[in-house]
Amino acid sequence: MNERSDAAGSLTWWDAAVIGVAALLAVLLVLQTAEPWRLATGGSGLALLVVSWLTLGRRGPAAPTAPWFVALAALAAGIAVAGYPTLAILQVVVYPIAWVYAPTVRRAIVQNIAVAIAVGVGFLVSLGTEPENLAQTAFTMTLSLGFSLAMGLWISRMTALGERNGALLRELQGAQEQIAALNRDAGAAAERERLARELHDTIAQDLTGLVLLAQRARRTGGDPEVLALIEDVARETLGETRALVAAGAPVAGSAGPIGVPEGESLDLAGALHRLAERFERETGVVVAVAVLDGESGDPAGRLALPRDVEVVVLRCAQEALANARKHARASRIEVSVTRTAESVALRVTDDGIGFDPAGARDGFGLHGMRDRLALVDGVFSVDSSPGRGAVLTASVPLRSAAAEAGA
Repeated sequence: MNERSDAAGSLTWWDAAVIGVAALLAVLLVLQTAEPWRLATGGSGLALLVVSWLTLGRRGPAAPTAPWFVALAALAAGIAVAGYPTLAILQVVVYPIAWVYAPTVRRAIVQNIAVAIAVGVGFLVSLGTEPENLAQTAFTMTLSLGFSLAMGLWISRMTALGERNGALLRELQGAQEQIAALNRDAGAAAERERLARELHDTIAQDLTGLVLLAQRARRTGGDPEVLALIEDVARETLGETRALVAAGAPVAGSAGPIGVPEGESLDLAGALHRLAERFERETGVVVAVAVLDGESGDPAGRLALPRDVEVVVLRCAQEALANARKHARASRIEVSVTRTAESVALRVTDDGIGFDPAGARDGFGLHGMRDRLALVDGVFSVDSSPGRGAVLTASVPLRSAAAEAGA
């Protein structure tokens, strides 16, 4: 619909140009000369232009009749100028026709030269072949043809550049759409990885604890204390599930990641102590927690940390305890968090059986800790050997985390 409207609008402008110019020149011809042969010749040229436009030109540049229309327009200009030299003004319409109704630039140049030759012959018929008339004809035709070629080539160049820029723009838009699709896919993959880490660090570990407690309850014949502990763990797991569904997963607040009771708020230090208390109740392993001020080395009651850093440190502590429960066979675990002006460091030490980090299979837990720390430019290391326990260390730069949070 739009293409048809544009074509109709273009034809309307050409109607006005061709018919309007021909009408004005007809009036000019009548006013400036009374010689019958000039009136007849000039009028015939103008009439031929209008008729050829109405019968052939309005079919458009892509029509098979376009070359015939250009030939008739050039002939009409020559006949009109042969009748009266002033009708050379007709070139303002015929030269553009030679450009627009040409499939290639080379063809347009040939058609321009044909128009110049036809008009030049018309000048010679109208003015004669005296030397001064030949000079005037040559000057006029050279000037008009040169101007037409210069303007036409410049417009053709601009059109070609516009088409190329349009193609580049379409390619750029296509590339942007592909990048947007890749970003959406990458975002979806990152969200799946994040959710997998959250599920592993929270729900999966809690369910593992529930399984161990259920086995313990079976061995003890349904000890009320163990059953109460199962209920507490189940409530905390439910709270963690709700936190994940809410997509918040904060350290503090109701339904927090370690089962904070509704209405209670804990910072990182309080969350670590609660995590240690629960781990001791579930496994019987002693867990000592120390939160230190790195500048003085003194115990710190609270650590003012960015929320993202608190979540990363807490999740790493949870995973370290989960690994110790599964593999270490430890009797004591020490968890320490030390803050300095530049970073916060988590250190988890156990007195278990240890392992060889180089030969150990890097399961999802250690891999998940590395991924979490990589998101905040953190560093993770494991120091262990068979028979001497293990030390897991995670360090997060505070300046990088604060800059990312501000961004």
